[in-house]
Amino acid sequence: MNDKITLIARRITEGGKNVVFTGAGISTESGISDYRSKGGIWDKFRPVYFDEFMTSKDARIEYWRRKTELYHDLVKAKPNPAHMAIVKLHEMDLLESVITQNIDGLHQESGLPDDKVVELHGNTCRIRCMGCRKTSSMHEAHQRIEAGDLAPECECGGYLKPDTISFGQSMSTEELEKATELSLSCDFFLVVGSTLLVQPAALMPAYAKQEGAFLVIVNLSETPFDNVCDVLVREKAGKVMMEIVDEVGKRGHS
Repeated sequence: MNDKITLIARRITEGGKNVVFTGAGISTESGISDYRSKGGIWDKFRPVYFDEFMTSKDARIEYWRRKTELYHDLVKAKPNPAHMAIVKLHEMDLLESVITQNIDGLHQESGLPDDKVVELHGNTCRIRCMGCRKTSSMHEAHQRIEAGDLAPECECGGYLKPDTISFGQSMSTEELEKATELSLSCDFFLVVGSTLLVQPAALMPAYAKQEGAFLVIVNLSETPFDNVCDVLVREKAGKVMMEIVDEVGKRGHS
């Protein structure tokens, strides 16, 4: 394990472009449920598809009921050591960008600037009108739901929805293009807490590797890239990321 940490730290400090890619496994350490594991959100609920949301008020009410249930976890969740380790890499000027599958906003809450975070699946803390596209806060929507407005609408008449990608909804072309460009041009690509099963997000490490980047995976469970990555660490994200940053610090970066 120590040899792996040393090697990872050395590659981070070599002066190339370093990209970090994060998934649910980094946020579970902040108390946020993941989607795929047994007992996770998809185990409890059948997803509400985007076309259902747009055509049925009952579907919108059900969608918001679930979001309200998850809202309390989200409000309580705080960035954990893995998030803070990534911020330290940014402060050391050793981070090109974070590409994330997560929708919880914890990277920004930990102190990363917005322009350093590419959110492939959106952000649940931000609400967007499906009509005029105006954004507002999740807190505001939650207050309306608590007051009995079970499927809130915008003043323009459009349906309000968390600014995340639902089943059947197109991903943001802009964010996907940004992530692809970063992956193809980086020298070091670090996956933290992702099973790398969801497309097209899971293409990013493949893009990085095909262009010669050094690929590291830190994840508790298996991924399809375990046999092609340069370093595999099967441990919790927070512990490993803090060890990596400590080692980077010893190499003269602070």
